[in-house]
Amino acid sequence: MIPSQVELREALVKKQGEEVVSKLEKATVAICGCGGLGSNIAVNLARAGVGKLILIDFDCVDITNLQRQQYKANQVGLPKAEALASNLKEIAPYLEIETHVARIGEDNAISLVGEADVVCEAFDDAEAKALLTNMVLEFNGGQPAEKQKYLVAASGMAGFGSANDIKTRRVTKRFYLCGDGVNDVDKCFGLLAPRVMACAAHQALTVIRLICGMEE
Repeated sequence: MIPSQVELREALVKKQGEEVVSKLEKATVAICGCGGLGSNIAVNLARAGVGKLILIDFDCVDITNLQRQQYKANQVGLPKAEALASNLKEIAPYLEIETHVARIGEDNAISLVGEADVVCEAFDDAEAKALLTNMVLEFNGGQPAEKQKYLVAASGMAGFGSANDIKTRRVTKRFYLCGDGVNDVDKCFGLLAPRVMACAAHQALTVIRLICGMEE
């Protein structure tokens, strides 16, 4: 039997406190890219009680994704955004989810992330990373402080290096970067689930801290 929304909220409050739960459940987070980083970020945020997730990805689940991404074998071939939404509903049945099976570009980036308070960049393509980062920072430049979005991006989670090399650093007031800053996917052999998940955990924790007003 699925617990009621009240029961699940009470359980979160016992572990995280009323103030944190209240802030998280009012927040909206956009996850751009639902692969190794994005799917793990989404699971962490759903478990923490974030109220709404916007999932954006144009790709479908591939058999090679099962090694490190939050998908099941019977979901191979399905659009990632939709498959991830289904899995998240099993974890957090009352979570509000908006899905977009779409590729982010200059013409739609800001409209896709919509009302998000925080945007997570979770791409494995350098060009896509740069495009989203530039679009969000450009958007922020034309907005008053209260309407600006936080951007939490990643750089460097590939390879077999120590997870202790993965860090979170504040680039600007609204821009945070997680990873080792060196071992990008297109430069290194090896994508290990624990290392990818470690970087995703840094991003998810940064999102939670920002929503709760705990800036670096």
